[in-house]
Amino acid sequence: MDIHELARHLDFANHHPNATSHDIETLCGHVVTHGFHAAFVNPIHVARAKKLLGKSSTVGTAISFPLGQDRMDIKIASAMRAIEDGADELDIVPNTATLISDSKGTSYLEEMVQIVRAVRQTNAVTIVKFILETGYMNEDQIKLGARLIKDSGADYVKFATGMGPKGATLEDLAIIKEVVGPDMKIKVAGGVDTYQEAIDFINGGVTRIGTSHALEIISNTQVAQSGTRISE
Repeated sequence: MDIHELARHLDFANHHPNATSHDIETLCGHVVTHGFHAAFVNPIHVARAKKLLGKSSTVGTAISFPLGQDRMDIKIASAMRAIEDGADELDIVPNTATLISDSKGTSYLEEMVQIVRAVRQTNAVTIVKFILETGYMNEDQIKLGARLIKDSGADYVKFATGMGPKGATLEDLAIIKEVVGPDMKIKVAGGVDTYQEAIDFINGGVTRIGTSHALEIISNTQVAQSGTRISE
């Protein structure tokens, strides 16, 4: 896979608690220069990122990240404000506890359905992803969560936040892929730091990779192809 195709799979993220406006400007500059799919920033920086990127690239943010323990109305309000500020994509953390404590996941699904409905009524083209924090789940819970995310009407199932007990694994990808089938898009995050890891996930069926190491990943690609390194 060449460097340009790989870059289009990458969401370059800065969710650090000490991210400054200057850091976001730098992030957005790299998104434009290297052709990454999106700049993913904390909600406070969405308006700034959208002003910098305009229609030239996608801006995404994470809602109720990384815990998912906000009330549903707070999550909806946060999503609405992010859309108002210009977010094109929302990566939302559902309440993991309601999934692992209920074998049917009724409350887990209801929360997601309400969020999707609110987002669609505000902006029908906003991309919604729900995040499975797989590090807290056994295989049956991962399967249930993936199925419920698909049933919610979301555009993507994503795993994981990168802040939990583990990040994305190929083993969990295979479990999720089997449940959601070929038509549901999948995003991974957490620990995808190298070219080979990115390629392995893409070959496994992943559409998008969230990473703070996008520059390193494409640097690996360029080294392999030309023996040179990109400027960071």
